[in-house]
Amino acid sequence: MAEAHQWHDYQYRTVAQACDPRTLVGLARSKDSDLRFFLPPPLLPPLKEDSSTEEELRQLLASLPQTELDECIQYFTSLALSESSQSLAAQKGGLWCFGGNGLPYAESFGEVPSATVEMFCLEAIVKHSEISIHCDNIEANGGLQLLQRLYQLHKDYPKVQRNIMRVIGNMALNEHLHSAIVRSGWVSIMAEALKSQHIMEASHAARTLANLDRETVQEKYQDGVYVLHPQHRTSQPIKADVLFIHGLMGAAFKTWRQQDSEQVLTEKALEDEDRYTTCWPKTWLARDCPALRIISVEYDTSLSDWRARCPMERKSIAFRSNELLRKLRAAGVGDRPIIWISHSMGGLLVKKMLLEASKKPEMSTVIKNTRGIIFYSVPHHGSRLAEYSVNIRYLLFPSLEVKELSKDSPALKALQDDFLEFAKDKKLQVLNFVETQPTYIGSMIKLHVVPEESADLGIGDLIPVDVNHLNICKPKKKDAFLYQRTLQFIRETLAKDLEN
Repeated sequence: MAEAHQWHDYQYRTVAQACDPRTLVGLARSKDSDLRFFLPPPLLPPLKEDSSTEEELRQLLASLPQTELDECIQYFTSLALSESSQSLAAQKGGLWCFGGNGLPYAESFGEVPSATVEMFCLEAIVKHSEISIHCDNIEANGGLQLLQRLYQLHKDYPKVQRNIMRVIGNMALNEHLHSAIVRSGWVSIMAEALKSQHIMEASHAARTLANLDRETVQEKYQDGVYVLHPQHRTSQPIKADVLFIHGLMGAAFKTWRQQDSEQVLTEKALEDEDRYTTCWPKTWLARDCPALRIISVEYDTSLSDWRARCPMERKSIAFRSNELLRKLRAAGVGDRPIIWISHSMGGLLVKKMLLEASKKPEMSTVIKNTRGIIFYSVPHHGSRLAEYSVNIRYLLFPSLEVKELSKDSPALKALQDDFLEFAKDKKLQVLNFVETQPTYIGSMIKLHVVPEESADLGIGDLIPVDVNHLNICKPKKKDAFLYQRTLQFIRETLAKDLEN
C-alpha cells in the first residue's frame, strides 16, 4: 500500500479513514508512503476564556506530581513555574520582564518572550514525561492537544518543536497511551516530520514512530537514544550496532557533522549530502554499511544550564554511565555485535559503561557482543583543562565534576587501569585518534585539550590528526583519511559478523 502513488485524492482519503492504528503507524514508518494517507489532526479544543497557550502550559506543568523526580528537576520545575507566573503577570500589565534566577537562562534562547517561557516549562515537562505515571497525567490533562497547538504555533522555533517531540516520544514508551496518541493526530505530524531533510527533526520523529510500532519493533527508545539508520521499516537484515557517544560540549547530532567550512554552508546539505552533511554517520556510514543499526546518544547536556544553577550535586561519570547503559539495553543493545564510537568525555563514559556491564549478569550480552571501540581524543589520563581556572573548566564541563578529569584524579586512574586490563582480557579491537592543534575557547583562550600522551589508551593504534579537539570527529569530506580509517576499522572489526 505504501507504494501507491497514482491514486486520486479521494482514494487516499477513503483508505485513511478506514486505517486502524497499526496500519497507520506502519504507513508512517514506510519510506515511500504518500502523506495523503494521513488525515489532518482533529480540530483542537478552543483555549479557555481569558487564557493563553503559555498559561495552559504552565497549568499543565503545575498539575504534574512532584514525586519520583531528582532534586534538580524539582528545583527547576518550581523555578519554571515562578518565572512563568512572573512573565504572565508582567504581560497582562503590558510589560515583559523576566525576574529572578531565570534571566541568564532566558537570554540564552535569544527568542521572543513567550517562546522563552514556553521553553522553560517544556524542558521541565520533558523530564516529567520520562516517568510513566506522569505521562498518564499529561494525557488526562489534555497535554497531547496542548502540545500540538504549541507545535503548530512554533513552526519557526525548531528547539520548541524538538522538545515537544521528545515528550510525545517518551509518552509513546507507554503502550496503553498509544490509542490516545494516534487519536489526537500525532502520527500524521510525525509521518511528515520523518520526511524532513533536517536530520534532527526526522530522527525525533523516527524515535516516536518506532516506539509506537509494536508490530515490527521490539526495542524501546528512551529519551536521548536516536536511531540514525534505519529510520523506516526495512527488509534489510541488521547484523550489528554502531553506537555514537558524544563528549565535551557535544550533542547527538551536531558532534558528528562534517567539519564546517566557510565555502560550504549548512544550507547546502539540503541540496547535496555528498558535498556537506550535518551528520556523517547517517549520511555516509549508513550508505557504506547498510546492514548496521546506527544509534547516536544524547545525555543530559540540555540540563547543563539548569544544573549550573542547581544547588544539588551534579552527576558523575559513574551515575551517567549506569543511566545510559540502562537506556541502551532497553534499545536492544547487546542483542547483536557492537562497535562503540566516542569523542572526548564520551570515551570515559564508554569505558565506565563496559566495566559496569561486566559486573551485571543481565548486561552480559553487551560484553559478549562488544567487538571494538574508536576513541576520538579521549582524555584517558586526564585533561589540561583541569589545570586552568575555574571559569574555563566550568565553561567546558558545565554539568560534570571537573575533578574527575584532572590528571591526579584517583577515579580517572582507577578507570584507566581497570579498563586496560578488561580490554586486554576481552581482546577488544581499539583505534585511537588524537588532535595535534589547540582549540580556541572564545577569543581569548587557546588550549590543547587532550595531548597525545593522554589519548594513548595503551592498546590499539594511536593516530595523530592535524585538527583541534572539536574537529577530531568531524571529517572534512567523505574521502578524508579520518572517515576512511574509521570506515576501515568498522568493516574489518565486523567482517565476520557482516558476512553471516
